Amino acid sequence: MAAGMLTAASRAQEGLPLAPAVEKELAAKASDVTEVTLGKNMLDFAAKFMKGNDPDEAQAKKLIQGLKGIYVREYTFDKEGDYSMQQLQQLRAYFETSEWSPIVRERERKSGETTDVLMKVVNGETQGMFILSAQPRELTIVLILGPIRPEDLGELRGIGGLGALGDIGAKEKTKAKVKDGKGGTE
Repeated sequence: MAAGMLTAASRAQEGLPLAPAVEKELAAKASDVTEVTLGKNMLDFAAKFMKGNDPDEAQAKKLIQGLKGIYVREYTFDKEGDYSMQQLQQLRAYFETSEWSPIVRERERKSGETTDVLMKVVNGETQGMFILSAQPRELTIVLILGPIRPEDLGELRGIGGLGALGDIGAKEKTKAKVKDGKGGTE
């Protein structure tokens, strides 16, 4: 019995650790849904196929070997208002705990776009990142569990289905520069 419970618990951790009702509601209303679920086992499997010859691939391999999971959900809706602010708040509330600290909260009134980036810090070390990017007709959720830095997100975009991470990483790097008052280009 105990072995069966452990197996069920490990399988549950392979999916997106969000309230499944919110995920189902969003998927039901979306015209296009992209789901990427890479638990520890799948990340280890993917790392086996990465060669160390290419510096970018070697960096991505090193990065994913330390991760526990990468979960990406992209929803596209036919019209504005197909998802609610209540659903966004449910997603945010799931991560508003003492372990998760907000590093970016952006609200654009004219466009209706919002961006939230939270980091999970344990004993002074980053152990996760949650990104919620909402536009009037698009919603992107990214959850990375394990040691990760915002500047490393671009390294993961070469893994199938994770191309959006490069854009998010670049966007967060630009926001960090603006918040730090460093602006400009590198």
